Amino acid sequence: MADNTYDVIVIGGGAVGEVLAERVVKRGLSAAIIEAELLGGECSYWACMPSKALLRSGEALRAAKNVEGATEAVTGELDVAAVLARRDSFTNNWDDSNQREWANGAGITVLKGRARLVGPKRMVVRMNDSGDGDGAERTLEARHAVAACVGSFPRIPDIPGLREVRPWTSRDATSAKEAPRRLAVIGAGPVGSELAQAWNDLGSQVTLLVAGDRMLPTLEPFAGEYVAKAHVEAGIDVRTGVTVQSVTRLAGTGGGEGDEGPISIQTDQGEIVVDQILAATGREPSTGDLGLETVGLEPGTWLDVDDSCRVNGVEGGWLYSAGDTNHRALFTHQGKYQARICGDAIAARAQGEHAAPVAWSPYAATADHGAVPAVVFTDPEVAMVGLTEQAAIDQGITVRVAEYEIGNVAGASLYADGYTGHAKLVVDQERLVPVGFTAVGPGAGDLLHAATVAVVGEVPLDRLWHAVPAYPTVSEVWLRLLETYGM
Repeated sequence: MADNTYDVIVIGGGAVGEVLAERVVKRGLSAAIIEAELLGGECSYWACMPSKALLRSGEALRAAKNVEGATEAVTGELDVAAVLARRDSFTNNWDDSNQREWANGAGITVLKGRARLVGPKRMVVRMNDSGDGDGAERTLEARHAVAACVGSFPRIPDIPGLREVRPWTSRDATSAKEAPRRLAVIGAGPVGSELAQAWNDLGSQVTLLVAGDRMLPTLEPFAGEYVAKAHVEAGIDVRTGVTVQSVTRLAGTGGGEGDEGPISIQTDQGEIVVDQILAATGREPSTGDLGLETVGLEPGTWLDVDDSCRVNGVEGGWLYSAGDTNHRALFTHQGKYQARICGDAIAARAQGEHAAPVAWSPYAATADHGAVPAVVFTDPEVAMVGLTEQAAIDQGITVRVAEYEIGNVAGASLYADGYTGHAKLVVDQERLVPVGFTAVGPGAGDLLHAATVAVVGEVPLDRLWHAVPAYPTVSEVWLRLLETYGM
């Protein structure tokens, strides 16, 4: 039927799926989004937005306390109820009606339900239950492309007893209505590091369990060191080199139905008793029920794509995947970048163009390979783009690095009394261009886009020398890094 056929069908209505659908509609194609939950997805309701809202109030309070004159005006602590209410405002109280209005205005059809592929360009959608029993099924067909933008979900580590105590995932931790008295966080990547700080600010007694020898293990070593020091100074119990052996729910207090006792965590360093556990140990692909087996792919796996986000190994080249599902760069901004690239490639091919994914062209997500920017919104913030020193070496690049203490820059000392932070520039010595940048410190994220432009643009150092930072700003660290390098 005509109303069940669209030029492009996007499975997954998170931020990535929304951008992709809007992109193809603007280029003259029809598009439908199939979304089982809230239109806007993980970032809007359970990740980027609520987590940063939870973190911002504590960061702002510390910033005021770190500037003499403002310090004396700070006479109270965080109002937890107000922080949570502000968080709720950013999620629109988990109501996606505004997003649905946006989609209607953009000319995008939104169907609420779960889609399962049944063959090339075809799927069955079980519509969400309206309250009268099982939802009805609709069969949809795409004329040109299907884009799987179903994202990922939190991984629960295989620790005996952990699933049975129903641990928090990032979803629970960003939507909780009150602070647990004692919280253990398993995992010290960006999610664990951020949410440990957020709930510590909101009054929980937090224990952060780090399997390795440092926090933020995939970043430059100094990044994790600065964040760990700040966490410890804030009262978080940071334990490194810990192996969690088992988890058990202890007996409740007998206070009635629903009363649950505390949780015992057995580790190789002894027992920890808490009221809640947050598992922050990575993500898994949300492709298990997508029907991939009907098109020759393995269910429950990440989708391997080319630079135009077209899935490899699918006959006819009609299946695409942008965002977490392709496992290239698990960040909302990078997924939306892929969606723009992917949408343009789909539209061009639908109109008979070749749209080859040539590096840095409109049809290639080239930045995924070595120019991905990211911020860890702890206090201090960590901002990075491109390669770490070790990653560059592992790729066979001859590197030279320049490092500088950000607190020695005049703008930093004006930004906060006793500002501490560090910046590192990784340079390809053969081409004399920057290939990586990491900074840690209060407000470090505001330094990031300049670094991203330098890395993406492969700006030669002798030209970068003429990019004069305004005085007195924290950006003067760029001048100091180049001077340290030897310019």
